[in-house]
Amino acid sequence: MGAEEGGVIVVLLGPPGVGKGTQAGVAADSHGWKHLSTGEMLREEAASGSELGREVQEIMDRGDLVPDALMVEMVAGRLAEIGPDEVLLLDGFPRTEAQAEALAERVGGSHPLVAVYFTAPESVLTQRLLGRGRSDDTPEAIRHRLEVYRRSTRPLVDWFRARGVLHEISADRPVEEIQRDFLHVVQDALADASRPS
Repeated sequence: MGAEEGGVIVVLLGPPGVGKGTQAGVAADSHGWKHLSTGEMLREEAASGSELGREVQEIMDRGDLVPDALMVEMVAGRLAEIGPDEVLLLDGFPRTEAQAEALAERVGGSHPLVAVYFTAPESVLTQRLLGRGRSDDTPEAIRHRLEVYRRSTRPLVDWFRARGVLHEISADRPVEEIQRDFLHVVQDALADASRPS
């Protein structure tokens, strides 16, 4: 790659309400990076009224995760569109180890993976989620989503940690402080990616 800048895929991990979308949006806007929010993709699909959309809506209303095969299929098309020196911020994918394996397989050696794990106390997350006012943010659905997160998504933290690419950031702070730490991680990953191998 020489002195050229390399690309990187940044996976944003953390429970619902931790601020992954906010951080990804701010970073993407300020640096021209791509931000792929699978939550937004799913809400668009649900709003379309298609058969798939109705199925997705029912799953989201229950607070459950969309099946792995469906998520991988939805994201695969977007992964194929990223250029070799682009930064892609993945918000909401992968959510299971099977999805992580599929992601690693799809990107191969083209883009290094780095994972950022945002943490905050559960009481803070619940208050944030209740304050958003989405149809799927009822107290019952929130409790269920946090439980689903602990069961299905929390093991991903260990999956990325075992590969030496996990960075932990406390998200119970002002947005600007979190963003500063987040940008450090991404810029370090970009610097590593652009070094000749």
